[in-house]
Amino acid sequence: MAKPAGEAELTIVITTFNRAGYLSGLLESIKALDPAPAAVVVVDNASTDNTPEVLEAARRGFPVPLTVLRLETNTGGAGGFAAGTEAALADGAGWLWLMDDDVEVLPGAVAALRKWTGSYDCIHGRRLDGSGAPFFWQHRFVPFLGVHVPVRGNVFRDSPVFETNLGCFEGMLISAEQVRRIGLPDARYFINGDDLIYGWLASLDRPVAYVNDFVIRKVRAQKQIDLGIRHLNDSSDLGRFTSMRNRGHTARYLQVHGRYNRAGFALGTVLTAGKEILRLVAVERTLHGAGRLWAGWREARRILQDRSWSPTPPLPATRKQQV
Repeated sequence: MAKPAGEAELTIVITTFNRAGYLSGLLESIKALDPAPAAVVVVDNASTDNTPEVLEAARRGFPVPLTVLRLETNTGGAGGFAAGTEAALADGAGWLWLMDDDVEVLPGAVAALRKWTGSYDCIHGRRLDGSGAPFFWQHRFVPFLGVHVPVRGNVFRDSPVFETNLGCFEGMLISAEQVRRIGLPDARYFINGDDLIYGWLASLDRPVAYVNDFVIRKVRAQKQIDLGIRHLNDSSDLGRFTSMRNRGHTARYLQVHGRYNRAGFALGTVLTAGKEILRLVAVERTLHGAGRLWAGWREARRILQDRSWSPTPPLPATRKQQV
């Protein structure tokens, strides 16, 4: 078990791409954290807006060390978190709090999460949506289907912690020790499913916790419909493509860990495609972009047949851990 966050350096790792306005708000919210993190790492995924200027201005007078890692190409959220996590580890982070650029942190978030770091290595706090209402995030990953499904009811009715088996990079807190055991996030996902599978890999090591403490507020508005148990947001052609393409990577991870069921996974692929078509019709009111699902499925088939594919490897232990 990792040391509690109060005894180890906590680093916030942010991945950003062309959202300078949201990023500025997130950095301002980090300034108000009490207690503060030890450091912040921002990965700029080759933004073409004024993100570099926002980051340069933020570095002047920022209350904790702010490292900016600008990539030459856009590697997506997955590549950004892989690069940021690696940089944070190199700088001595003991805990890494991973988050997208379109959220803001709540002032007491570090203290709220810290009380769980003596019991878990991968922790998610609760989020508020743009209107200030609780954001629904209570799922479990079903390896048989290769998809995550919502969990009904109040998961905190009998306990302040809900143990699950998936992750979300919109606020995942993970120990450096666990990152070394399971490896970096898989940059090949680019976007879509990278955090889900990373949380699943973490859960194979130790339980993943979802705790009844609000720590983050979402600030980017999206088109969505209410399905009762959850909301369905809008997407993009790239999102549709990767939702299907990354099924190939997920299948390979399931194979590596002996959890792949061909028939079940095929059913999960049909369900994934159906959800994306529903998203197109009900949320975006179009069928334009459905072809990207077919293209993604074909790429997934290529990944499944790629004999050179291998999972991201564990990282070398620190010298102290090797003793």
